[in-house]
Amino acid sequence: MKNNSTKITAFILIAILICACNAVKRVPDGKNLLVKNNILVNGKSTNDENASNQLYQKPNGTLLGYKLRLNLYNLANLNPDSTYQAKFKNNPGLYERQAKFLSAKQVERLGQSFLYKGIHEFLKNTGEPPVIIDTVRTKKSLQRLKFYYFNNGYFNVVTDYTIDSIARKKAQINYNITTGPAYILDTIKTKILTPALDSLYRANPESSFLKSGNQYKTTDFEDEKNRITTYYRNHGAYFFQPTYVTFDIDTIGKKNKADVTLIINNNTIQERDSSRTEPFKLYTISDVNIYTDYSPANAKTKINDSTTYNNFNLYSYKKLKYKPRAITDAIFITKGNTYSDTRTTLSSRYLNNLKIFNYPSIQYEVDKRDSTAQSLIANVYLTPRKKYSFGATLDLTHSNIQDFGIGASISETIRNVFNRAETLEISARANIGSSKDMANPNNNFFNVSEYGLDLKLNFPRILMPFGTEKIIPKRMIPSTSIAAGFSKQQNIGLDKENFTGGISYNWTPKRRNTVKFDLLNAQYVRNLNPNNYFNVYKSSYNELNGIGKDYNTNVSNWGEYPEQQAEKNLTIPTGTTNFTNEVLTGQTALNPGDPEYKDVESIEERRIRLTENDFILSSSYTFTKTTKTDLADNTFYQFKTKLESAGTLLSAVAKVGNLTKNANGSYEIFNLAYAEYIKGEFDYIKHWDFGKEKVLAVRSFFGMAIPFGNSNYIPFSRSYYAGGSNDNRAWQPYSLGPGSTNALNDFNEANMKIALSAEYRFKIFGDVKGALFADAGNIWNVLDNVIDNKAKFNSLNDLDEIALGSGFGLRYDLSFFVIRLDLGFKTYNPAHEKGDRWFKEYNFGHSVLNFGINYPF
Repeated sequence: MKNNSTKITAFILIAILICACNAVKRVPDGKNLLVKNNILVNGKSTNDENASNQLYQKPNGTLLGYKLRLNLYNLANLNPDSTYQAKFKNNPGLYERQAKFLSAKQVERLGQSFLYKGIHEFLKNTGEPPVIIDTVRTKKSLQRLKFYYFNNGYFNVVTDYTIDSIARKKAQINYNITTGPAYILDTIKTKILTPALDSLYRANPESSFLKSGNQYKTTDFEDEKNRITTYYRNHGAYFFQPTYVTFDIDTIGKKNKADVTLIINNNTIQERDSSRTEPFKLYTISDVNIYTDYSPANAKTKINDSTTYNNFNLYSYKKLKYKPRAITDAIFITKGNTYSDTRTTLSSRYLNNLKIFNYPSIQYEVDKRDSTAQSLIANVYLTPRKKYSFGATLDLTHSNIQDFGIGASISETIRNVFNRAETLEISARANIGSSKDMANPNNNFFNVSEYGLDLKLNFPRILMPFGTEKIIPKRMIPSTSIAAGFSKQQNIGLDKENFTGGISYNWTPKRRNTVKFDLLNAQYVRNLNPNNYFNVYKSSYNELNGIGKDYNTNVSNWGEYPEQQAEKNLTIPTGTTNFTNEVLTGQTALNPGDPEYKDVESIEERRIRLTENDFILSSSYTFTKTTKTDLADNTFYQFKTKLESAGTLLSAVAKVGNLTKNANGSYEIFNLAYAEYIKGEFDYIKHWDFGKEKVLAVRSFFGMAIPFGNSNYIPFSRSYYAGGSNDNRAWQPYSLGPGSTNALNDFNEANMKIALSAEYRFKIFGDVKGALFADAGNIWNVLDNVIDNKAKFNSLNDLDEIALGSGFGLRYDLSFFVIRLDLGFKTYNPAHEKGDRWFKEYNFGHSVLNFGINYPF
């Protein structure tokens, strides 16, 4: 078998080499394959990506220097039908013999099969035809390069090209650019014919993109044109367009300098067969009309209901179903104000954010009642969505704990619940799944189940007993969300019931900044089967059982029957509970200073933490800022920070009420000690676009949760873990850390985390993309009750416990989402002894294959 594998590998390598040597297979005689474009600026080669983008022809793409797609194309038979028919012409009688054996129809179908045709179609479509040098396109590329450098101030640019043969049927194109000196902007003047616009221009506090001493760049002139247009249209110039801004550039008598005159002409008005000009007018809003139930079908019917509220006119073709303020709060266009594009855009955004209308439309018309013709009527057309909408989904899922799952959900959305544009969302979900991490004595494939119900009520305003307009003005599009939920999980393990509820506020201080403030977020987690702990967390049981074999003196802890006692395995839960109590109360030979005693103490500490019911009442503030403009933007950064405080309010009430503490020194609510901690997180993502679909993405994360007051540890649901498809991809979820402990537990978590990731993404062919990545990070315990020193972060020296994983991945881009496969290798594993951590497990046997949807960051 080994020899066969070697032969197969050798055969593949030989085939690749043969293909590589035959890259010019489909290049006609007298033609050349384009191997390289060399742009020489003043005799020096340049890597200017913008200059390269001017070229009409570029060499065939490569994968790590190898022209994979070109060679795949060369392997294809471009005329498989002709080849199939020629086989019968060159072999008389072959067709008849095959027809007798198969049938005539099957012989014809064979020619269309994957073996004869499909494989060649696949190679041709997946591959890439050779890029053959075309001098017509080369000259067009040269012309575009000339324009590119001219637009950057090199008015005396001279260009030519040469084609150098570098091998048989292979050549490179040299684009020679002689720029000459760049022109500099000298004096800058304005000539604005409309006095009102001239006054606005001089009053504009924004600085111009055109400054004396700057190098001439066409993009600066375009930016200046857009800046002026935006400013004018936000200050009443409704009919102003960028085309009214022109520039006169004078270089006569100047040495490499240019005088610029900014010219803004009067408004041109077309009247039938003639046109005239007049100064631009600055418009104010005379009326705002809101049509609350508009549709093309009822556009010409009679208005049946109307009202006026705060100078807004609301009309309805049927009965008005909205309280006026619910609509007018979303409109930033007000009677008496100057016309503004920004107010129009804000109104559209706010109306869309209400989620009760389809595509709101805002249109303006000149008010004929104004004799000066300087007033506009704003008409807002709103088409309501259906009051009730039903949805259902069926999903195949994969998570950190669940290897495979089938989920279904149904939802109902009710809009305009209280006639003030509120929305109520009711959803129910159910899931069954399979997990190899769960105790599964009956070896059932589906050993995980969960169902739940969620309610969410959204208000398009801040719900507070006092006004918040001065703090959070309506231009920030504020909203309030009240949510409640229940879920029950059965996994042949601890089984849980989870109750959640809270109230949160959301707003956007700036266009791409968002804020979320959770005033109250309550969570109650109830463990239904805590006695099953050691059946679920096998690693903890194995460690405790190993100690019990040596130190247990109570044979009943091994069971009632002699055969059980002979095996010396602690029974669950009676034996494990009794043995732990006996160790910690001094009824065995173990003393507090013994390592085994500390191990039992640590195991018990973790068991209590993971089986106790949790009640968390927290408040949090989350701020997110991004520069990403759309899904195609690959040059951006995103920053997110979150600060959370839990239990503080309850402790303040307990102290004011002079409530008593329980035996452990903790306050209780409903006979349950609530969690108290403070938690902070910082997440930063940065993307660089190098062109040609090459992107470098970097992520850094730091989070820490510190228990205090009522708690000496963080609830499991609020702790951190490491590993997995969106974290360190060389480790499975929950299998890294804490610290250098070598992941002793089944689900390893801690209250501090550092994570750093870098990923270089590139195109392979078509929609298939590749990635090289490196992930670093770990989790630690800090300022809590964990005993194991290896799991703690004691000083900066513990940073040498940051694990490093590296690897490569494949992505298939389906536009609306990306399917991702990543193979991670343990490059630096802090679980090993110092000096033996690098590349100890850098092999396929210890690698981790991750499946994910969309990019990890």
